[in-house]
Amino acid sequence: QCDAEVGSRIKLPGLGCLAMDMFSKHDLGANLGVTLPVLAGVLCCLRDWRIIAGIRLLDEHRLSGSRSSALLEYGDSQQKRMAYISRLIANGSTSYLMAQYRYLLAFVLLFSGIVGMAAGRYAAVAFVFGCATNILAGYIGMKIATFANVRTTHECGQSPTDGYRVAIRAGCMASFSLVSLGVANMYALIVSFRLLGHWEGDDMWVALGGFSFGVTSIGLFGRVGGGIFTKAADVGADISGKIDHGLLEDDFRNPACIADNVGDNVGGVVAKGADLFSSFAGAVCAALVIAGSTSDLQCDADGPLQGMLIDWTATIFPLLIASSSIVISILTKLIVDVRYKVRHVKDIELALRRLVVISTAAETPVVYGLARWCLPQRFAVSCDMREVTPLCCTISIWLGLWSGLAIGYVTDHFTSRRHRPVKEIASAHGVSAASGIIFGLAVGYLSCAVPAFCLGVIVLVAQTLVGPYGVALAALGMLSTMPLCLAIDAYDSIADNAAGIAEMSGMTADLMQLTDVLGTAGATGNGFTISSASLVSLALFHAFSLRVGDVDTKMGDHWYFTGLLLGATLPYAFSAIVMKSVGRAATDMAEECRRQFPRIIDCNLPPDYDRCIKISTEASLRDMGPAGLLAIGAPVAIGLLFGKKCMAGLLQGCLVSGVQMAISMINTGGAWDNAKKLVAELGEKDSQAHKNAVIGDLVGDPLKDVSGPSMNILMNLSAITSFVFGRVIGGWSNAAGGPFWLGG
Repeated sequence: QCDAEVGSRIKLPGLGCLAMDMFSKHDLGANLGVTLPVLAGVLCCLRDWRIIAGIRLLDEHRLSGSRSSALLEYGDSQQKRMAYISRLIANGSTSYLMAQYRYLLAFVLLFSGIVGMAAGRYAAVAFVFGCATNILAGYIGMKIATFANVRTTHECGQSPTDGYRVAIRAGCMASFSLVSLGVANMYALIVSFRLLGHWEGDDMWVALGGFSFGVTSIGLFGRVGGGIFTKAADVGADISGKIDHGLLEDDFRNPACIADNVGDNVGGVVAKGADLFSSFAGAVCAALVIAGSTSDLQCDADGPLQGMLIDWTATIFPLLIASSSIVISILTKLIVDVRYKVRHVKDIELALRRLVVISTAAETPVVYGLARWCLPQRFAVSCDMREVTPLCCTISIWLGLWSGLAIGYVTDHFTSRRHRPVKEIASAHGVSAASGIIFGLAVGYLSCAVPAFCLGVIVLVAQTLVGPYGVALAALGMLSTMPLCLAIDAYDSIADNAAGIAEMSGMTADLMQLTDVLGTAGATGNGFTISSASLVSLALFHAFSLRVGDVDTKMGDHWYFTGLLLGATLPYAFSAIVMKSVGRAATDMAEECRRQFPRIIDCNLPPDYDRCIKISTEASLRDMGPAGLLAIGAPVAIGLLFGKKCMAGLLQGCLVSGVQMAISMINTGGAWDNAKKLVAELGEKDSQAHKNAVIGDLVGDPLKDVSGPSMNILMNLSAITSFVFGRVIGGWSNAAGGPFWLGG
């Protein structure tokens, strides 16, 4: 029988009872299956770094070829200007991160103590470890992006396809380093607890929750803080530059142009990496906790069912899935580079698509082989005596894997310039800005249908076949393409930076071809991210249920229904805080730019770039606190005041409301952005239609880059917070699951 204790605390079986040796021949293969891909990812990063570092900006020999005419026209002084602008961007990015990290240090010290009191010292140590991991990964990604941006510009002076190769190589470096670091640190945490013997009770599983809580907390501040920074600069620069003075997006006379390019790094590379990493950590944590809720041996009418914890290889199966994605991504990148070489600008978008499609196809047989090798032929993963086979687990992973690809293509349909929805918005902008905004809202609402259907099918099938463990595996399946999806996101930011450097340094307009094909890359990636986050949130809800004991989730229960209403409201309140922060910061930025423009244009004085960077930094640090307090404090407060039933309702209400809001906001903003680009592409750049489209894009920017993507973090953080503080919440609930102050 299952040995879980129903109540405020469950006793999860310790691995001290495992009849195995983690260094046996079979288990040694599993250990190598985790560590060797991590090593391969690190080696690929080092190789790519060496290649990119070999691009010297002031090399006369490289400038002597006929293909370097764009650079020869301006000579070395232009390259010096490129290097100077790049240095401004790098210094601004570093200064922002250092300022943010000072605030985060205080947060980590405070919450490590709180986590220690609520969940134990092991969870507190793991929390600090998770925070440090995400901070380090973000810093590495930012350094890679700011190192590669000017070299991408340099290579585009020869050919946009040469620039593409530098940017995608740097994007893969940022991505592979983050995923390798994440897998390595989670594996190190698990092995450390195993070797130190701290597997009794629920120490290990709560510690994993602490690690995920740390990763997700830093992800929240990275996503919200970085988003506020970049959109304050972006919207403020567009208002004062494009609308007021008719300047180009990255005109060097615009005081906010450097801050805008800094935002591409802190709001793109750092924020998106932290976002996806938090989903990955949450999925692995949920899978291991649910597997850990199984007793060592269960029986049914057909004989014994083996528990997941009987075998070390089966225990780390989720980590093996994650590590396999590194190898598949490396091989996919190699295949695309060799078999589908990018020779023309039009090939770039196709190459980016092939990266995701080929990696999805390649991962399909790999997960089946891993399941057959790692998992027992018949086993149980929960207390309901459900018999599970490796094929059942494989089907769950496949559903997540291919649904992620399908959701990406649906997002592309609603946000790409090639398809009807964006063309309708562009046409509506010819009438008025209001018409285009109305059409864009309709597109966003409509785009929710297919992703919601896909997620529903995943949950129905995975839950039926495997139970809650299947939902966690489906989330891992959807995240199996994370290395390349994150690489494309980082490539997007690096290419945007490269275009900005080119424009500010006076290079030809040919470089803009490199970024024109990226219209939907970022939006497609965001659609994939929110879908995986919703599955992770649901899996973490099951982990929370195991932590506090069975929770009655019937709609007729008044405590549960109250929690649903409060949870459904949470994404709206969170979005209101973020949107208002962006609006206030963008207003401050626009006013500062308007103050500087007369002396810049009339007196030919240089802009004060540092002042604009300071405005964005101060706004980001000022306003990320309330958002973080709401995301972390609301679940704990509701659970303590109204009990675990209300807490369960809050988690599910936040999930259902948040996923629809996120998809709608992301696709609405993406559609407005590409409608603006379509109007400009049709030769109407100085027309009223283009001005209307710019207004739509300004409204959509914070939706698609801040509020929408932040829903991922909100859902995951609410769920993992509830799990980590589950013992306290369960203890403050009465026997019926209501608040303690009612008694009974």
